[in-house]
Amino acid sequence: MAFSSSSNSSKNLLPVVSDGTTSKGGVDESLFKGSAMTKRGAYAAISYMGCAVLLVMFNKAALSSYGFPFANVITLFQMICSCSFLYAMRRWKIISFTVGEPLSENTGSLVPYKTLVHTLPLALSYLLYMLVTMESVRGVNVPMYTTLRRTTVVFTMVVEYFLTAQKYSSSVMSSVALIVLGAFIAGARDLSFDSYGYAVVLLSNVTTAIYLATIARIGKSSGLNSFGLMWCNGVICLPILLFWTTFRGDLTATFNFPYLYSPGFQAVMLLSCIMAFFLNYCIFLNTTLNSATTQTICGNMKDLFTIGLGWILFGGLPFDFFNVLGQFLGFLGSGLYAYCKLKGK
Repeated sequence: MAFSSSSNSSKNLLPVVSDGTTSKGGVDESLFKGSAMTKRGAYAAISYMGCAVLLVMFNKAALSSYGFPFANVITLFQMICSCSFLYAMRRWKIISFTVGEPLSENTGSLVPYKTLVHTLPLALSYLLYMLVTMESVRGVNVPMYTTLRRTTVVFTMVVEYFLTAQKYSSSVMSSVALIVLGAFIAGARDLSFDSYGYAVVLLSNVTTAIYLATIARIGKSSGLNSFGLMWCNGVICLPILLFWTTFRGDLTATFNFPYLYSPGFQAVMLLSCIMAFFLNYCIFLNTTLNSATTQTICGNMKDLFTIGLGWILFGGLPFDFFNVLGQFLGFLGSGLYAYCKLKGK
């Protein structure tokens, strides 16, 4: 998505559907004076956190509660739904794919070939991120999944440094160190330790960092808004994923899944596809309006609700004092980062 070169360059609060860069409404978008985060950036962050909590719950229900063994097929269905939604809204002139294009001038044409080539690295990093993240949900209980995912911020900061030479203040570094410390304390006392599950989650952290940093770099230079970037991701990744799931036999085996025609399973899959669409939009919006690291920290802050719901709905994590301490330190670090970001430190 390419709204602007920084979160401070946009001057007005815009309707989410337009994905433009300017407005004549004259609404001040500074959340606080001297803040590094705008009102629109704050709304994007909050929207992302809500969508992320629900999507984790729906994916966990499909993979664990119903025992659906094909995470790649879920990703495929999510991409099909996303592309279908985008195509319909584009044809009906509800949305546009490029920055600053008025809806009244939307000709219905799609993204040109040159733009698709430009977004190819972003699409491939997205595909890798989606596949690994879906698999990581399966092997680890929800509370420990969210705990380990908090270490993503370290990988993101490293990737941002090498790609964009991004540097952070000592206050931000301290908050990140507190998050990582909490994750290690909680993980070391996990009584349901699974080495494979932990390894996949850490790999998911790496792919997430690469994906978010790629959004921040390519997304802002492509001339596309978040809807356009989502369309390019789908057009490039969908054929690859379709071939992969067919080659492995996952797609064929799905038709023999015993709960395929269960209303409960179908409802979970439908909600998962819908929430994945909104989540992807919020990720693009949040990352380009704010930063890749802010997007990662938002993922940490929403973990409070994810852990609570996961404990209630799925269980899987015996109570332990050090685990609770680690969770608390992680939330404390996330809150400190949010304070530094809002104050522009």
